[in-house]
Amino acid sequence: MDDEIPDVLLRLLRPPGPPPRRLLLTGWFSFLHGEATAGDVLAQRHASAVLDRAGVRHDTAWSPGFRPDALSLETADPGAYDTLLFVCGPLHGPQVAALHEKFGNCRRLAAGVSVIDPADPAVTGFHEVVPRDGTPAPARRDLAAAAPVGALPPVAGLLLSHGQGEYGERRRHERVNERLTGWLAAKDCVRLSADTRLARDDWRLCATAEQFLALVSRLDLVVTTRLHGLVLALRTGTPVIAVDPVAGGAKVSAQAEAVGWPAVIGADALSARVLDHWWEWALSGDGRTAACRHSKG
Repeated sequence: MDDEIPDVLLRLLRPPGPPPRRLLLTGWFSFLHGEATAGDVLAQRHASAVLDRAGVRHDTAWSPGFRPDALSLETADPGAYDTLLFVCGPLHGPQVAALHEKFGNCRRLAAGVSVIDPADPAVTGFHEVVPRDGTPAPARRDLAAAAPVGALPPVAGLLLSHGQGEYGERRRHERVNERLTGWLAAKDCVRLSADTRLARDDWRLCATAEQFLALVSRLDLVVTTRLHGLVLALRTGTPVIAVDPVAGGAKVSAQAEAVGWPAVIGADALSARVLDHWWEWALSGDGRTAACRHSKG
């Protein structure tokens, strides 16, 4: 359709008017107290790709809270731009309206946005608005729907033990958990915190063992300090990196030995290097094949 948001945006950027000398790409992802959602970031990526195809030189202003080292609205020089493009989200509120004052020298465009009140100064300050919804015109497909994306990263479940006071001075739980979460935070993966504890009164927890098995079976791998995190992940054929949080080894190490699972790390041997080794193995064909041998599905 030639009325899709990218097509309309391209027409606005083409002659007979002069092409943009340099454009600043903005959105709710630009505001310090806004939101950089996955949809916002994909909309930015799609808009940037459209601008690249059109040969429009542009920069993106990011929230300092999301990308602290990148260009922001605070550090961007309005005089360096002749066009401002705002993408995604509602055209509403003082943050959007403030763009018209700060970048009053620019031609200001909005694309892929929701119009709540057409008379809102946040809306009327734009020279052109290409809405996705909120006007009498038919709704348009959101920019995030067709944004370019890379390969999807693995989904890692994290199941940690915080108690086990019965191990007394041999407990290394706090140190182990801190190292695991810090290491996992640096990985390009989806991190899903899970719990083997079942509950009927907490919607965030599984209510049955079958629900928990269904959850674990959909993960690419599990990182755990819990015995049943190891046992139940392997039951579903999901590779596991098991870490024994008890100095000298305890039930996690014993269970790994009992089932013949190699990816187990003692509390005193825990390091990023060792974790990285087992991470690569767990996500490899060898790791998946080894886990499948334990599957009871």
